[in-house]
Amino acid sequence: MTSEPIQKEYARLAPDYDRRWSFYIEATLQATLSRLEIHSGDRVLDLGCGTGTLIQHLLEIAPEAEMVGLDPSEEMLNIAKQKLPASVQLKIGSAESLPFPSNCFDVLVSTSALHYFRNPNLAIQEMQRVLKPSGRLILTDWCYDYWTCRGLDLWLRLRDRAYCRAYSMSDLKRMLQSGGFDIAALARYKIDWLWGMMTAKAVKC
Repeated sequence: MTSEPIQKEYARLAPDYDRRWSFYIEATLQATLSRLEIHSGDRVLDLGCGTGTLIQHLLEIAPEAEMVGLDPSEEMLNIAKQKLPASVQLKIGSAESLPFPSNCFDVLVSTSALHYFRNPNLAIQEMQRVLKPSGRLILTDWCYDYWTCRGLDLWLRLRDRAYCRAYSMSDLKRMLQSGGFDIAALARYKIDWLWGMMTAKAVKC
C-alpha cells in the first residue's frame, strides 16, 4: 500500500478527490457506518483513511472515541489534517506493516482500500495483530461478483499501475477466516448501476 505508483496517483488526485468522488465516498461510507458499532472510549483505526471523511463521520457518532488514520499518501493526509481536529492521529504507512503495537485497537475500519493491497493476506494478518482480543473489523470494498466490477477490474489491471485487484465475497471470507477472524456478517450490494460493493463484519478470534 505504500508503493510508488499509489503515492504518485494519489498525489495527483488529492486536491480534487473529495469533489470528484463525492457520491461514491458518501454512499460507501453510509453503507459502512450502517454496519458499524462504536462505543465511547473505543480506540479506532481507519486503514486507508484518505482525506479523513470517514473519521469525520465517526467523530459525529462517537466524539469520545480515539481516532487514528493511516494512509500511504502524504497529500491525502494533508487534506485530512485540514478537516480533522488535532486530537486525531494521522500517520503514513503500509497496510502490510502497520506501524502500531499488537492489541492496541478496539475497532478497525477500512473502506475502498483492499483492491490496492499487494499482499492482502498479510494486510489482514496485520489487522488481526493490532486489534485487541475480540476487536471488531469492518471492511468495505469492491465486489468482483458483479459484472461491472469485473470489467472495471480488467481495465484497471491493464491501465493503472497503482491498482492490484478486486475480490469476490468468497475470496474475502476465505482471507478473513485464514487471517484469524470470525465473520459476523458478510453482504454484497450495489450503490448504483456501476459500483458493486461488499462489507464484512468480523471479530478477532
